[in-house]
Amino acid sequence: MYQGLALYINGQFLDSQGRTTQPVINPANGQILGQLPLASRADLDAALDAAHKAFQSWRHSSPLERSAILRKVAELSRERAQDIGRNLTLDQGKPLAEAVGEIMSCADHADWHAEECRRIYGRVISPRNPKVRQMVLREPIGVCAAFTPWNFPYNQAIRKICAAIGAGCTIILKGPEDSPSAVMAIAQAFHDAGLPPGVLNIVWGVPQEVSDYLIRSPIVRKVSFTGSVPVGKQLAALAGAHMKRITMELGGHSPVLVLPDADVARAARHLARFKIRNAGQVCISPTRFYIHDDIYDTFVQRFTDELANVRVGDGLDPDTQMGPLAHERRVPVMKQFVDNARQLGGKVILGGERIEGEGFFFSPTVVTDLPDHAMLMTEEPFGPIAPLTRYTDLDDAIRRANSLPFGLSAYAFTQSLQAAHQLANELEAGMVNINHFGSSLPETPFGGIKDSGIGSEGGAETFDGYLITKFVTQI
Repeated sequence: MYQGLALYINGQFLDSQGRTTQPVINPANGQILGQLPLASRADLDAALDAAHKAFQSWRHSSPLERSAILRKVAELSRERAQDIGRNLTLDQGKPLAEAVGEIMSCADHADWHAEECRRIYGRVISPRNPKVRQMVLREPIGVCAAFTPWNFPYNQAIRKICAAIGAGCTIILKGPEDSPSAVMAIAQAFHDAGLPPGVLNIVWGVPQEVSDYLIRSPIVRKVSFTGSVPVGKQLAALAGAHMKRITMELGGHSPVLVLPDADVARAARHLARFKIRNAGQVCISPTRFYIHDDIYDTFVQRFTDELANVRVGDGLDPDTQMGPLAHERRVPVMKQFVDNARQLGGKVILGGERIEGEGFFFSPTVVTDLPDHAMLMTEEPFGPIAPLTRYTDLDDAIRRANSLPFGLSAYAFTQSLQAAHQLANELEAGMVNINHFGSSLPETPFGGIKDSGIGSEGGAETFDGYLITKFVTQI
């Protein structure tokens, strides 16, 4: 049975009765899984009111209470991972092993926030006048509005929810209408863990209408968004017009630099596997490859051989290594990238076509001999397409890697400590991975620079966007 779908407002699950609904589609076969109820204006007002009232008490809750609830959510996530993962595969498409892995990693995120929320400290500043007492307090900012994407629905939602709740805030979250089951499972876990009514509220609806209404509300004090750069800029502008605090984790176009001294076989194998993770629908997916001329041919052959052996299919098939694209509309977009590459002289040496049959499948694709102004080199494909290009000079490769307005993640493979040091210093990205893929852990900050976002989630920085700094001086 697929996950039941509802709104979650003030501790109650509200079904579709009397509400507009939207079908949820299985991208592996196009079948309808269920009907998602969309929030009315009255529902949004109810969520705002519930979050506002709950904040008056939750802001004073003990960090031990918050920690206990987050730990219980971690426990429930692990216990329910198989069922949640199956539903996530049904509505999002990723292989079941990836889906279950997402849930298990999110349990770690809940545990991390459970520990860190017990350590939100202020400080005492030594005064110039011994009769004066100077203190810095860290207090929850208030009601938060969060908006999360469809590619990692459990992961992206629970990061924001745990940070807000752990800081003493309340939150209204609009999850992804295309893959809602994971967010419903989060709501159920917090409900079962004993979270007071109104602290967490889940709504669905037309994205632009819901975000506009919530951000404009004077009740909302903080906005967090994960998604595309154009939408993020619109929401940031709206939040800025109302002086709302923001955290923005936006799109990227992650460069990969493979140096001549790299372990070519290892780099090709790991990059190919990482490239097809979630069918390339990952904001930190490697998307622009700069390969040194001395090893270019060898890398291309090994990388292409790896992708050629990837088994594509329904995510519930245990042999599947890559599932479908999450939306039918993404298939012609992939074709557009390939057509543009061909028009500019690029060679499609693997894939490049939709896989015929049911579902929204596109084959793993490798393109070579592209100019830097091609669509694949300037726009994030968000799919299983890898453009491989040459370079001869490292400084020039770094310049090319930094030439776009994006700065989320970057990757490099080298056995030279000197080169690794240069790459760490000069690559313009919020996360630089050298010789492996080490981002997205609970204890490390996740976020970008330039057009790729503002602020970080995770790590010691995880509560920064949800706390205000208050200075108190007393004589």
